Amino acid sequence: MDMELELSQELSPQQTLKVSPRLVAANYILELSSQELQQTIANELRENPALELVEAPTCPVCGTDLQGSICPNCIRRQKSEDGLADDGQGYYEEPYARHEQPARDDEFDPLTQVAAEETLAERLLAELGALIDERDRPIAEFLVGSLDERGYLATTVEEVAYKLDVDPVRVKHVLRLLQSLDPVGVGARNLRECLLIQLDHLERLGVYQPYARAVISDFLHELGEHKFARIAHHLRVPQEEVAEVWEFVKRKLNPNPAHGFSATNARDRDTRSMYVLPDVIIRTTESGLEVEVVESRRFVLRVNPVYTRLNTELHRDGMDLSSDDKRHIQHYVGRAKLFIANINQRRQTLFNITRCLVELQKDFLARGVRHLLPLSRAAVAAQLGVHESTVSRATAAKHVMLPNGEIIPFSHFFTPSLSIKDVIKELIEQERNPLTDAQIAERLRQRGITIARRTVAKYRVQLDILPSSLR
Repeated sequence: MDMELELSQELSPQQTLKVSPRLVAANYILELSSQELQQTIANELRENPALELVEAPTCPVCGTDLQGSICPNCIRRQKSEDGLADDGQGYYEEPYARHEQPARDDEFDPLTQVAAEETLAERLLAELGALIDERDRPIAEFLVGSLDERGYLATTVEEVAYKLDVDPVRVKHVLRLLQSLDPVGVGARNLRECLLIQLDHLERLGVYQPYARAVISDFLHELGEHKFARIAHHLRVPQEEVAEVWEFVKRKLNPNPAHGFSATNARDRDTRSMYVLPDVIIRTTESGLEVEVVESRRFVLRVNPVYTRLNTELHRDGMDLSSDDKRHIQHYVGRAKLFIANINQRRQTLFNITRCLVELQKDFLARGVRHLLPLSRAAVAAQLGVHESTVSRATAAKHVMLPNGEIIPFSHFFTPSLSIKDVIKELIEQERNPLTDAQIAERLRQRGITIARRTVAKYRVQLDILPSSLR
């Protein structure tokens, strides 16, 4: 039996979806955290001679123009923090109002401002350089180089004096100047000194707690163990006064001043938002609530003026450039413009999403976390007319400063369990004796919130709160 094999090729029209390299690059920039963006910009500056950085003297926290080394906006907010009307939970009672949208940049504008943070060492040495004699610079460099992940000084005055063969008096002088810089508490030699430095700073700003200094100076260990009765007995004050000191320390002081300037140490459990740099700020002005992408103010990127001029004159007669030179100029200028355009798009997307969140969560901003409405990223995407993945990328690993100065991850706007976490945190803060997870679950049930003990434990861990046996 003969068998015939027939081979044939049939061509049929088929549509395929291709993603442009430009879109891939824009999505990549959008998804980066502030720290990752800083590294990406640094890499691009090294690789692209047509891209240029112009540093701007702005506050690394809120982006306001500095007056010397002082941020007037942060100082005003710290001074007025305790005097603002609130609902008893630390939230502003401000009216909701319109938003000022920044002018949209041209797609290939050669000038844009983008976020990046200096390393802590660079910032401290730059500020110390203006305060010390040149002969003391080696001391400053040694001290700054001896700071650990928390910002503590991991050496002694005597050791520095011995290794540099200088008078210990000079080392103490430079150390005092170092301890006067931001972040407040940097250069401390132990936790007690760190907290006392911050206490001095707050008192200069008019924030005062009558018993905090005595408790921190003499009973810090007992305070950490919640031995309020013993402290009250020694100080001859009511136990409630000691409890107020504990609340003051938790709310106002930071045991890890370098947090947010360097990679978080695995042992560093401090995640209080006031020491995290925000990507976006929601602030209250005379005209109401306004949204600002603060990362766009920390320094300036632009196309190098020389490359801009050469690119403009490429096709003019008399330009003595080889074809390789022309390709080099066109390639790197185009690459720089595209990079800046992607930064601009990231900034605009962050602004649009935050403005939408403010409109949808205005009760949360005005009245506190218990008024946070259930909200999905898909809902925000639908309102803005973008893909859900765009909202996910734009809000990943980024933070926003609320009008009351609190800094939270963008993810909190989409966290349905945040209100429960807030109640758990409140129960623990008000406890007279440490509550177990089971007791907290029972207290929640009494308030109409039914969750399992293991869920309480999960939320407690997410809030960085120790179990009852260690509180």
